[in-house]
This record gives sequence, C-alpha cells and structure tokens, in this order.
Amino acid sequence: MNAIQFSVIGFGRIGQRHAKIIQEYSHSELVSVVDVNTKQFDSINSLGLDCITYESIVVFLDEDKGNSEIVTIATPNGFHAEYAIKLLEHGYHVLIEKPMALSEEEAKLIIKAEKESNKKVFVVKQNRYSPPSVWMRNMVESGLIGDTLMVQVNCYWNRDARYYKVSDWKGTKDLDGGALFTQFSHFVDIMYWVFGDIKEPKAIVKNYTHSDLVDFDDSGFAQFEFENGGMGSINYSTSCWDKNMESSITIVGTKGSFKVGGQYMNEVEYCHIQGYEMPELPATNPPNDYGPYKGSAANHHYVFENIVDVLNGKEEPMATSFDGMKVVSIIERIYKSAGFTK
Repeated sequence: MNAIQFSVIGFGRIGQRHAKIIQEYSHSELVSVVDVNTKQFDSINSLGLDCITYESIVVFLDEDKGNSEIVTIATPNGFHAEYAIKLLEHGYHVLIEKPMALSEEEAKLIIKAEKESNKKVFVVKQNRYSPPSVWMRNMVESGLIGDTLMVQVNCYWNRDARYYKVSDWKGTKDLDGGALFTQFSHFVDIMYWVFGDIKEPKAIVKNYTHSDLVDFDDSGFAQFEFENGGMGSINYSTSCWDKNMESSITIVGTKGSFKVGGQYMNEVEYCHIQGYEMPELPATNPPNDYGPYKGSAANHHYVFENIVDVLNGKEEPMATSFDGMKVVSIIERIYKSAGFTK
C-alpha cells in the first residue's frame, strides 16, 4: 500500500494531534505544517515531528509544489471553507476538521470545488467510530428498534474562561460560529448519521454565563421532526460548572428504547428492546484531554487510516463532503429558527 503524503494547516491543539498521528502511522508521511503563529512551531521537537514549516497558506502553495497529496485543515472554523476551496483549486485532496464550514452556502461551494478539481474532500467525524455509535446505527438500520418515535440529544458541557482565554478566535461568531458548531457538531453528526435529516426546527438560543462573548450562545433547545419519521430534540449547554456533565442520545421506538450516554456518548446506559439481549460492546476510546476540559472520543487515528485506504482504492470514505454539508445545514437551520443567525 502506498504511503500518503500529508501537510497540516493550523498547528494548534488539533493540528498538532493530526500531525503526530500522521507521522506515527506506517502508511502516511508528514511533509509540512503551516501556521501564521510561528510560536506554535515550538511544539515540533517535543512532539517528535520531522517536517517543513510554513508561515502561511500562500507560502505553502508556492513552495510545496505538489509534494503533499492531501492537506488537513485545522484552522479556526471561519477559514475552513476559504482554505479548502483554495487547496482543491491547487490540486490537493483535503481533510476538514469540524465543522466543514459555517454555512450551508460555504459547504456547497466546497463541494462544487471538489467536483471541478476531481479531488476528494474528507471531513472529520470521528465519533462515528465509537462502538456505541456503530451499535446504535445498526439497531436503527436493522429495524430492531422498530419505527423511531422520539430522539432526544442532550449535550451538557463546561467551556468557561479556561477554554476561551487561550485563543482570541474562540467565542467569536465569524471564526468560531457557536457552540453547536464547535462543541457539539459531532453529536449532531451522530444524530444525522443514524436518523437522517430534520425539518421544521424551532429553537431557543441563549447566552447565560459568557457575558464577555458578544453575539454568542452557550445554551439552547431545538425541536424538530425527522424527514424519515419521528420527532427529535437537541438540548445543549456549555454552562455546566467546572466540568462536562453528559452527552447522550435517547431513542424511543415501537419495539423498545435505549439510551447512549456518558460524558461523550461513550456507553449504552439503558437498553430494553423486544426479543433482544444487549451484547458487551468494545470499550470506547477515552476523550481528548485538553487539561482543564475534555473533548470527544480520541478516534482521529481511524480517520487517517480511512483516508489512506480510500486514496489507495481499498475503502469508501467514512464521511463525505455531503455529510459535512448536511450537518452544517442542520445547525444553521436551528440557529436561524432561534434568530441567532440570519
């Protein structure tokens, strides 16, 4: 199998994780990392990386000259679409961290550039690899749960000054986008992956505990129906004191009910389904550890393994650009219904 050459744009916490996984995987090679803040490169030695550094995407595009096959984009959210389109136009495949973009319109422009360039767009949806997520999708697709009647997604996390003070783009509407984009889009993705698209959302969005963040949200409720039948809701907050509380999804079907919960949808907490005995699932990987706060499951290595297999013609993408666009669309429609965005 051919080794795939990667470069990484955006060398913060997530970009550094991308770079380390790429270098350590036997079928990928790290060519370069790019960041406008050159202080980020101080971490290269401690991470054990061997790569070129560039101070901007402009310099990268001028000097890389096709040495990289695919570029991962781990910049602030507001740059995802612009950089993805530019890289596609220069002949690179791209991997875009969540969210794919901050509007459906931007996401569609990425898909247009993908088709015109004949390159591939991958999107990071690492929670799809967690055993409870795979189990949940199989339960619904197989019909064991019967018809889906109700779906409730609860995401209650902590993101306080310890999170927002470390970067000037976090908590801004133009570069961050909102809690549903930055904190909870992975869980919106799991809902979409299992139950499909939504319609007619009605939502309330508030900022209760982050008064220093202008025009930003930390809590909200959304209700909607699914295109495939049944109704659902998303309840979220980043205002939990000190630490994350839970990320869960509860399903009521005509043949039974179940709940996948824990801090990041990492365990099946309840399962009672007609004629079904709950198996023991493989353990979920621990959450990404950012010191004072935790993220979603540490499954990024599966994302890169899938990309390498796809580019070698061995697999189909776990998550496509269309999937990324639909998740952005769901979040945008929820925000619009609440009057948070126009």
